[in-house]
Amino acid sequence: MQIITDSAADLSPADISTWGIHVVPLYIQFPDGEVTANSITPDEFYARLTAMVPQVPTTSQPAIGEFLRIFEKAASDQTDILAIHISSGLSGTYSAASTAARQMGYGGVQVVDTMTLSCGQRFQVLAAARAVKAGWDLARILDLLAAVRRETEVIYTLETLEYLARGGRIGRVQALAGSLLKIKPIIRVDKSDGKYSTLGRSRTIRQSMESMASHFASLYGNKPVWVTVCHGQMREQAGAFDAMLRERLNVAQSDLIQISPVLGVHTGPGILGAGVVTMEAFQGL
Repeated sequence: MQIITDSAADLSPADISTWGIHVVPLYIQFPDGEVTANSITPDEFYARLTAMVPQVPTTSQPAIGEFLRIFEKAASDQTDILAIHISSGLSGTYSAASTAARQMGYGGVQVVDTMTLSCGQRFQVLAAARAVKAGWDLARILDLLAAVRRETEVIYTLETLEYLARGGRIGRVQALAGSLLKIKPIIRVDKSDGKYSTLGRSRTIRQSMESMASHFASLYGNKPVWVTVCHGQMREQAGAFDAMLRERLNVAQSDLIQISPVLGVHTGPGILGAGVVTMEAFQGL
């Protein structure tokens, strides 16, 4: 079985090579041309982004034809496909993959809506990859993904609302008010619809870190968890947040990643957050 995902999953090169995962790129449209999120590093992207003020790039999902080519190759190789994608509440990628699967008429394609993104999506993709290697059948893997999805929480904070305003995600007046009040929103990916919701607000990034750590502690208590801290270009704060979560949670596994530029388009470099999932969700792997 071939595991397919998209670049919003924030897989590392090691993840991709170790598990043989195929990553379909999401696209970033700059004024001078289009690039794939897989072809530009986060630091290169943020350098271009900050130089574009007041313009912003836009993003788009892969075309249905791109998924068709991938699915047709799998069909010719007689390989089943498990396509695991960014939340349908945040992107049209899942819809494009589902349409391609229907057009194929090939019963060996299963498309999954993760209802999340970034490190939360990565948890599901890596769980599936481990299960495939362990020889699990599709029904058991789908149950596993549902369990991982239920047991995952993804939240983040933003240094500024400016990029959300530039991209039309919030109004300019709201962004200006937030800037004047020095508001750092704490945003959650809601598992009920796969969309963003506001969990709280703080005046400083440090306060946001404290609030996020307290939220995770209230959810997970002393359960063994896998923690992934994610950031745009906030390495020092990400390291401090990682240490904070290690103190507050029973961390069995952890990593620290830079988020994909496709999310950074809407947040700017000042994004810091984490995904947490119980190790129990990975039982048997």
